[in-house]
Amino acid sequence: MESRHLRYALALAEHQHFGRAAAALGIAQPPLSQQIAALERELGARLFDRTARGVFPTAAGEAFLARARRALAEMSAAVSDAGRAARGETGRLRLGFIGSALLELLPSVLGTFIRDRPEVRLGLQEMSTRRSTAALLAGELDLAIGRGAPRGAGAEDLVSVTVGRDHLVAVVGAAHPFAGQAKVSLEQLKGQHLIVAPAEEEPTVAAWLAGLLGEGADVPARAGGVTEAWDAHTIIGLASCGVGVGLGPVCLRVAARPDVRVCEVSPRVELPELVMSFRAQDRSPVLAAFLDITRERCPGVAERLERHLGAR
Repeated sequence: MESRHLRYALALAEHQHFGRAAAALGIAQPPLSQQIAALERELGARLFDRTARGVFPTAAGEAFLARARRALAEMSAAVSDAGRAARGETGRLRLGFIGSALLELLPSVLGTFIRDRPEVRLGLQEMSTRRSTAALLAGELDLAIGRGAPRGAGAEDLVSVTVGRDHLVAVVGAAHPFAGQAKVSLEQLKGQHLIVAPAEEEPTVAAWLAGLLGEGADVPARAGGVTEAWDAHTIIGLASCGVGVGLGPVCLRVAARPDVRVCEVSPRVELPELVMSFRAQDRSPVLAAFLDITRERCPGVAERLERHLGAR
């Protein structure tokens, strides 16, 4: 039995005449009669009564036709689902990202992806670069966005593409002495209570801070104290409360509130690049679709991604 036999039986039930059914199917009448007869022999039951008034399904025919309709519908759905999955329109994408990626990169890329592929199941989790790299290597994530290229065992199995660059800025409350300054110097930051990401979250910033205050220095003592904050909005919020001077990437300007001021740090301190990483052997159409949108939406990323996508 083949799918065409199901279509023949359904056409005959609809037109109630071999000639009309054959014409609708685009075949001659004798082959249709022969195929229906062969189908009945295979099933061991008469599916149609041939009468002078027309051809009508028997009780066995009605039961067979009900299943045949569902079977053909399922086959059509299977073809459609396979095509959509191959185009990355269905499936799952698990993304780990640092919080600052939500300020500029992800609103454009992820927003477009969600609009274009609403049926893709998204698993989104904010996490540090260190943790997202480990989760990516363990197969718990499909994509990670963090600061700097992943390092350590297994990093050679990842593809990492720069998707953004940042430098350090200082955030202060409107009443802070620095609020009227466009820039603050490294010397001015000494002795200030600083609001920074934990060292495990932004190790480069932590290393810079240690260098600023002197090798082996006790950072809280030399800086007038340190408050750790994971989230960009928390850094801004604490600065607005007068807790101290917040330090973070320049993209903090996007989230800045009216009651804070953002100052450049002089001399300029470059932060690690914002990097998107994925497993080199991952052939997921959903991942490929996300990378395509990233290439389209992020200026300067297209060429770098093209090299990797072309080799996949």
